[in-house]
Amino acid sequence: MFHTPEKKEPLTYLALGDSYTIGEGVPIYESFPYQTVQLLRQQGLDVNAAEIVAKTGWTTDELENGINKTQFKKQYDFVSLLIGVNNQYRGRKPDEYAIQFENLLKKAIVFSGNKPGNVFVISIPDWGATPFAEGRDREKIATEIDAFNNINKKIASQYNVPYIEITNGSRDAISNGALVTKDKLHPSALEYKKWAEKLASAMLKIKK
Repeated sequence: MFHTPEKKEPLTYLALGDSYTIGEGVPIYESFPYQTVQLLRQQGLDVNAAEIVAKTGWTTDELENGINKTQFKKQYDFVSLLIGVNNQYRGRKPDEYAIQFENLLKKAIVFSGNKPGNVFVISIPDWGATPFAEGRDREKIATEIDAFNNINKKIASQYNVPYIEITNGSRDAISNGALVTKDKLHPSALEYKKWAEKLASAMLKIKK
């Protein structure tokens, strides 16, 4: 059944995560989910504002608790999942992360109406490259972030979920202060734009 354009419902996007998803330190419209929606609209898609379930500091289990307390639509056209930096920051075990991340990804797939190709796992950025990490063991942080990303990438692949790699670009913050906010830790609108461009491009492949 084809719908006439005027009756077609706007596309919906659910973004799950932590401070990187809400855009800590930048206005909400500069967060990557909002920038992604703007890019999709520029390409002629009718998309509702992103629905965000995320909080600064959330780990995988805290995101799961947040999901359990939230009322959702029946399904979403797009779902993104970016979680794990706080697991690494708090010294939580990669094995625990693997189990909890897989549970979250399964939920994300259900939210998409069981369309894994419409779910996007975004890699964890490397906060060790930011000015905030001055005086810390940047190499150790990078190694641990890579280990967590190896886990989420492998699980995404197992479920045939597209993977958006943004970690390498996030490491440019070590030489470009414009890529972080005033807190010297979280990404700036400029950095989020890079993520949004990758994500919007992947979404457009599905809808165009």
